[in-house]
Amino acid sequence: MTRRSLRARPASSEPAALVLARGAARAGVSRVHGLQALRCAVTLGLAVALARLAGALIETGGLDGLALGLAGVCLLAGAGLGYAIETRGGALEAEVAAALLDAAEARLAAMPARAAADLPRGAVIAGLQRHPAALARLVVGHAAARRMMGLGPVLTAGALALVSWQAALALLLATPVMIVFFALVGGMIRDRAAAQEAALGRLATQFADRVRTLPTILSAHGLSRETDKLDRRLRAYADGTMGVLAVAFLNAGVLDFFASLAIAILAVFLGLGHLGLAEVPGFAHLALWQSLLILLLAPEYFLPFRRYAELYHAKAEGEAAAASLAWVFAEDAETARERGPVLAVPGARGLVLPHAGPVADFDLPETGLVALTGPSGAGKSTLLRVLAGVEAPLAGAVRLPGPGLRATWVSLDTPIPAGTLAAAIADGTPATPEAVAAAAASLGLGDDPHWPGGLDAPVRAGAENLSGGQRVRVAVARLLLRPGTGFCDEPTAKLDPANAARVRHALARAARTRLVVVATHDPILAAMADRRIALGAPLSERQAA
Repeated sequence: MTRRSLRARPASSEPAALVLARGAARAGVSRVHGLQALRCAVTLGLAVALARLAGALIETGGLDGLALGLAGVCLLAGAGLGYAIETRGGALEAEVAAALLDAAEARLAAMPARAAADLPRGAVIAGLQRHPAALARLVVGHAAARRMMGLGPVLTAGALALVSWQAALALLLATPVMIVFFALVGGMIRDRAAAQEAALGRLATQFADRVRTLPTILSAHGLSRETDKLDRRLRAYADGTMGVLAVAFLNAGVLDFFASLAIAILAVFLGLGHLGLAEVPGFAHLALWQSLLILLLAPEYFLPFRRYAELYHAKAEGEAAAASLAWVFAEDAETARERGPVLAVPGARGLVLPHAGPVADFDLPETGLVALTGPSGAGKSTLLRVLAGVEAPLAGAVRLPGPGLRATWVSLDTPIPAGTLAAAIADGTPATPEAVAAAAASLGLGDDPHWPGGLDAPVRAGAENLSGGQRVRVAVARLLLRPGTGFCDEPTAKLDPANAARVRHALARAARTRLVVVATHDPILAAMADRRIALGAPLSERQAA
């Protein structure tokens, strides 16, 4: 199975992540289950061969050649099938986990910046390291063990019934006890697994927050205090993990007790029958190889239950992981509201901005310079981020003109890679050296006296040797080389008059061939705009602007 893109399915009582993971693993799990059923049949054949071989050796002192050959073939086949099951199951779990990670990455990439920022970063990072793998174990390893718990004992009991149906019935009577115990233990493991995941989320979130604020903590001499807090979180997580393991070990121990008790009862009845001390129906007058076969198959009957018990905690951990991954796959009303309806005309309808309130409806032209104006705090930068898709509105919908080409963001904190000035300007574009030189010259970058070297001038990591104004001019130069929409946040705010004039003329030139939206306090730039959208005024005044 290759990695695939996962989409949320219609409403289900199960978490969407669990539904999707099961769908991704369904075909592979069926193949693994088929291999397990085949190995179970081979194991039954091996038990028959070993019983015949041992019976003949004890009773006659000779070797049964047919039984010996069958035992060898079954032994090799069982080893090969076991290897195939383990490798295929492990590979399938890795593929399902990788597919879930791909879906999480795509969801994060499509998520509005504000929604992504609201996620607990530490819990998300730690969860993405654990939850896909836990969910993969649930839908692969645990699912295969659950299926074999239904098929394996039936096949084994059928083989036993051919020798002694009373022995098969004795084993079947022990099954309800195990099922009842699974039901009793299930709720306890589920609660403890949920507490364990919650403790991990709190620990990861607190750790990420303390790393982010480490300079402040050190300056306030609070390192020992914060270390103690993290230690308490870590102990809570460790206690939750040990609680899950304790219940899992208890579960396995009780199952081993019942299995050992049932096998011991069969051994006593068979011994009494062979010694002639008791006439127990189904256990007396059996050939030696038949008694040996019953004793060999009895542990095999309980093996699927034991394997399921070993993975029972994986069920609780996987279900807790599926609930924790709800943010990845949920296609809820909030997401639909963020996307909004499709608009017939480019522009915005019914926008409500975070911290700024409603905005009058407006259209956007295919090309031209559009200025967002208004006093500080009116929401100009927020509206610009909403139009650029960086932030989600509280309500309403936005549609941009054009075929969806890559947009260019211009601001004081524009990301600029390390390298040369020419590489920084051409970043992400196939522009020719001549075009790069022309864009740089139009913005005074090629001969900036504060930044000598021309287009070969070095840009250090993080662009630490660039001022805010130089960053803005590099971003505007990129805009001249790219065909997509431009979004500019206060592009002239930190510039001297000469460079501010260069930026204004560059934006006006870019707006001849594409839409350029600027949030600005610059009255000259606003006067040059083809359209103004005024914020912070009554709706009637905004619509007339």
